[in-house]
Amino acid sequence: MQRSVRWLVLTSLVLSSASTATAQPVSHVLVMKAERLMSIMDGERVVKTYSIALGGSPVGHKQKEGDERTPEGTYVLDWRNPGSGYHRSIHVSYPNAADTERAGKAGEDPGGMIMIHGQRNYLGWLSPLTQWFDWTNGCIAVSNAEMDEIWDLVKNGTPIEIRP
Repeated sequence: MQRSVRWLVLTSLVLSSASTATAQPVSHVLVMKAERLMSIMDGERVVKTYSIALGGSPVGHKQKEGDERTPEGTYVLDWRNPGSGYHRSIHVSYPNAADTERAGKAGEDPGGMIMIHGQRNYLGWLSPLTQWFDWTNGCIAVSNAEMDEIWDLVKNGTPIEIRP
């Protein structure tokens, strides 16, 4: 009985320290497209930085559906999909009102469904290769293990700034 109690206490301590490690404050997410880096931020302090893959044509702000660009500007991470076709995903609030207005004036669909996500389901083992090139349709891709960390660190409503 005493051995079971010790085991239970030890397990509880390990689990509580693991959840405390990921419960760090996060003020915003910063993406630097040219450097292919995404940082989880607490004010000016970097909590964690990840290498990212972007869309196949990443230079410039997203203009329309299918242009394979990642938007630039300030948005919000507004909802998440635990059953994503890309491991897990967190939605970027693109398009905003300005994006929609600009696309409308050009007679174009601004596109949408821009996400931070992991690797295509069942292909996560390829991330050491796929993260060396831009392969998304404008999303921000990380490895599945990194997506699990981001999922725990970043809450819905967190601002994201995407810089060129």
